[in-house]
Amino acid sequence: MPEPAHFTAPFTAHLAAMPAFPVPVFAAALLLYLLLRLLLRGEGNGWQRALVGLAALQSLIVAATQYYGIEALRPVQPVTATLVPVAAYLAFLASAVRPVDPARDWVHLGAPVFTAFCLAFAPVTLDAVIVLVFIAYGAAMLLALRGGEDALPRIRLESGGPSLTAWRLLALLLLGSALSDLAITLADLAGAIAWRGVIVSLTSSLLLLALGLAGLERAGDEPDEEADALPLSPAPASDGAALEADRALVARARALLQAQKLAADPDLTLARLARRLSVPAKALSGAVNRVEGRNVSQFVNAFRVEAACAALTAGAPVTQAMLDAGFRTKSNFNREFRRLTGLSPTEWRAAASPPPTGEIAPRP
Repeated sequence: MPEPAHFTAPFTAHLAAMPAFPVPVFAAALLLYLLLRLLLRGEGNGWQRALVGLAALQSLIVAATQYYGIEALRPVQPVTATLVPVAAYLAFLASAVRPVDPARDWVHLGAPVFTAFCLAFAPVTLDAVIVLVFIAYGAAMLLALRGGEDALPRIRLESGGPSLTAWRLLALLLLGSALSDLAITLADLAGAIAWRGVIVSLTSSLLLLALGLAGLERAGDEPDEEADALPLSPAPASDGAALEADRALVARARALLQAQKLAADPDLTLARLARRLSVPAKALSGAVNRVEGRNVSQFVNAFRVEAACAALTAGAPVTQAMLDAGFRTKSNFNREFRRLTGLSPTEWRAAASPPPTGEIAPRP
């Protein structure tokens, strides 16, 4: 049912008076700035850059069709729209799970190809198709993230929790974008055309936030294919041989971390550590889970916190102790330090406790 004229008039007047630099153009400008920064700093992988670039392009197309009346671009808009969740999912794979394999991942081209087919032969289905594509890829990312930090072998072990949160937020906002597309469709059906601009502007802002988080995630750079599986299920308690093999692998990992001080490398990943041990990433994560009762990120960060404790006790500044131990950000450092010691780094240094012997036990 159309909205009363007195209700839609303020929105109509607002849109009519909107400046020539609408929200989608502003979003595109920020996304292009982010893309340029990624390129100049050499950060991100190709799929992350493609994701940010596609989002910027889509924002410009939305502005061209919705605000400037360039009808020639309207048929392009649904196809480029379905490229965005595809790029988001491939960026997630390349950054956190495994390298993108063209022979394996070409199937993802099906989303924009099918959208183009519907555009040509069944345009009435376009709205439903776009909504389903966003839902499918958002749900696929959430499903992959169910395995926790060990399901992301290509991310830096120092930032496992925050990275997990960032990718989960991106997945949720893909689902939110699907809901916004549905809201636009319902607004059109109800005759509330004035709501379209408001919904589009809000959607652009939310996606900008999500894409910014994804673009700032440091990409993995492991060339191996061993990092694409989830952790193993716990071995039966009666399987003594398997348990001894797990213990032996964890002991090798501990010795390698201590001898070569690998934990001091802030870019250390599960995939890289597994490669140094010549074992699959899933075997290492499964062994650590079963023997230590924690994930690989927590296992490695315990070495880092122990090194930081020794440095702080020796009088090192907090920031220097953090960087030398292998942490890149204070938020991650403080979180892990307090989780393992029950104190903040500043409190630990003030207490001047002796360096811990062996590994720090997690706080009960």
